[in-house]
Amino acid sequence: MNVDALVREATARVVQHLQVALKKIVVGVSVRHVHLCREDLEKLFGPGYQLQKLRDLTQPGEFAARETVTVVGPKMQALYRVRILGPLRPHTQVELSQTDGVSIGLNLPVRKSGDLKGAAPVTLVGPYGSVYLPEAAIRANRHIHMDDLTAGILGLKNDDEVEVRVSGLKPTVFGAVQVRVSKKFVTEMHIDTDDANAAGLKCGDQVELVLPQEGGIKH
Repeated sequence: MNVDALVREATARVVQHLQVALKKIVVGVSVRHVHLCREDLEKLFGPGYQLQKLRDLTQPGEFAARETVTVVGPKMQALYRVRILGPLRPHTQVELSQTDGVSIGLNLPVRKSGDLKGAAPVTLVGPYGSVYLPEAAIRANRHIHMDDLTAGILGLKNDDEVEVRVSGLKPTVFGAVQVRVSKKFVTEMHIDTDDANAAGLKCGDQVELVLPQEGGIKH
């Protein structure tokens, strides 16, 4: 065997070992929360208001704010003290679980973040005022934030869909898990509380990514 062949074989082994390690993904369970735009923040908390950071989140630059709002459904049922996450976004987005939606009379579509066309209507109430949003509330799709280096090693690109295998007392396979790739991301899978409870998962648990060549889905 020549030197080039030996190098290729050694490289293949390194990549294989890296893939095995990188397929172990940490879980982050997303409880109900709200992302606000500047206009709606001021309607809820007053002109010029600035969010106050409570704690940093895993993804760089993102944080849980001290502020909360009340989310009101069409029949006046409400979810109280729903946490706001920063920083501000171009459009207000309310992320709830299916259980949350049922409790306040909402039929929530499953959507990628930012896809709000046809989203459920809600009213947000803050200490300064309220705002009615005709398209704002969704069930966030299952997704994995992934740094670009990890994605490259795993052969994945932004918006691919994969499967994720859960072991333990309630073994589960999650399908149609969107991969979101950015050099600024920390690799972490985000699911809502309904999915977490169904699979017996909590923040910090690990799940296994199933690559397309291993039978997972890729679009």
